[in-house]
Amino acid sequence: MENFVVSARKYRPITFDTVVGQGSITNTLKNAIRNNTLAQAFLFCGPRGVGKTTCARIMAKTINCLNPTENMEACNECESCRAFNNNASFNIYELDAASNNSVEDIRSLVDQVRIPPQIGQYKVYIIDEVHMLSAAAFNAFLKTLEEPPAYAKFILATTEKHKIIPTILSRCQIFDFKRITVDDIAKHLAYVAQSEGVNAEPEALNIIAQKADGALRDALSIFDQMVSFSGKNITYKDVIDNLNVLDYDYYFQIVDHILQGRTSDILLILNDIISKGFEPQHFVSGMGNHLRSLMVCKDPSTVQLLEVSEQLRQRYLTQSQACPMPFLIRALEINNKCDIDYRAANNKRLHLEIALLKMCALCSQALNMPAAQAQPVQMPQNRPVQQPTPQSTLPQASQPKPQPQPQPASQQPPVQQTPQPSVQQPVSQPQPQPVVRPRGTTSSISINKAMQQAEQKAEEKEEAWDSPFTQEQLAASWTDFVSRYKNISPNFAAALGKYTPRLMEGSEIHFSVDNLLFERDTEGVTALKHHLKNSLHNNQFKLMPEVMERPAEIEAYTDKDKFEKMVEEHPFLRTMQTELKLEGDL
Repeated sequence: MENFVVSARKYRPITFDTVVGQGSITNTLKNAIRNNTLAQAFLFCGPRGVGKTTCARIMAKTINCLNPTENMEACNECESCRAFNNNASFNIYELDAASNNSVEDIRSLVDQVRIPPQIGQYKVYIIDEVHMLSAAAFNAFLKTLEEPPAYAKFILATTEKHKIIPTILSRCQIFDFKRITVDDIAKHLAYVAQSEGVNAEPEALNIIAQKADGALRDALSIFDQMVSFSGKNITYKDVIDNLNVLDYDYYFQIVDHILQGRTSDILLILNDIISKGFEPQHFVSGMGNHLRSLMVCKDPSTVQLLEVSEQLRQRYLTQSQACPMPFLIRALEINNKCDIDYRAANNKRLHLEIALLKMCALCSQALNMPAAQAQPVQMPQNRPVQQPTPQSTLPQASQPKPQPQPQPASQQPPVQQTPQPSVQQPVSQPQPQPVVRPRGTTSSISINKAMQQAEQKAEEKEEAWDSPFTQEQLAASWTDFVSRYKNISPNFAAALGKYTPRLMEGSEIHFSVDNLLFERDTEGVTALKHHLKNSLHNNQFKLMPEVMERPAEIEAYTDKDKFEKMVEEHPFLRTMQTELKLEGDL
């Protein structure tokens, strides 16, 4: 039975030109050999499986070659090259510092340095995992490393450069090897598959390259594993089944359902994923990568950041056109918070389901529509003018919107009687730019720009509603919203309910708030606008918030504020808190 040689050894590069993904380093080394400007010591550092030891061996072989080529590659024909290929060269020594890390080992190496080479020009010492040397061994190595004989060259390789003492670093030329890109690994795997007579799908090789995380050796090991699993035909399905990789098609389906507001389908897909044995946190990580890929596809200049196959890239480009940028940013924030809090959650599945439902509700709010009637973002929306009803004042994901009722001609806005340019004119007018709050008593508050853009796009697809309303109607609608929204966000509702809004000329609604809570709660702002639009049957109003100067006496809202006010009247409470060591929210 013939001995099997793993692909990582069988297809190990033997020349500088065959090294994968490290072109800048190999060109520098070849130029140094060509110009005869070789340093006495080199330090090759970087992640595992990126070619550090391989480049060290190629360099040792090349500088000892008796007849190098014009491209500064070894000839593989001279006596030195043949000895190297047969692992019989006496000019090249490899030392594993992980198992030879004592002072005695380094002293033995120093003694060998004194003997000149028998064949070739240089004696090369390759010390792998050099960071494993002890501090005493490093100190014993300093003098020889700094002033070795002219024929001695040292090549140190490590994955943890930060563990090497500065005195060693200062005596070496440092080359930082980078992680190999997914495209380079996939191309090399295709070459290996062709050489071995293996028929491999490009998508399958791309998944293997992503799983390797920049290490070519790991990719070749996974490739050998897949050949053992599926024989001479490697398919995408075989790879995801064998490597426990979640199919990216799940993420495309979930995002489509989020855009369309199909919460039931989202929960069913999540149940299917979990039933197949995938860890929910693994899904959260993959969902974050998927949303990030959609975000980089929004700009043609960042599409190159996608490390996927060309077919999959087209799918990302197509779906990214249906996703507004504000939605992607907020969805990434929700997904990231879900990932951070996942381990601390008691009901992990519910924790993940809530995050997905938040994304679904977020998309509906960005479109200024209830989630139950949310349509795909890429589809045009031609919604008729709707009669406001009490049930439709707040966007509810679980309740459908009532059908619009016909309105008397005396009350209906003159949309049909006005030419088309005049109808679109109020919508296309630019909104007043938010002003940075000065140090005075009042100022305008800047609303989240991303949410404004999403709302503006949604409003451009609606017909203009311009029914007149009175101060009394505005106050009643405002009070109704505060009472309804109290259960959703008590702080936001309390901030709006403290002052009465004022109707000004031009359908401007001026109202006051005590702090910047209104600026941060973009979801509440969207709900408020939706409620006023439906209850007042007017979408041409403008919200003009003003921050009031805080009075000297600040009203206590939280338990801590209430406790501090009680301490002002009864100082002994502070002594009681200290003696009893009361902590918590106080």
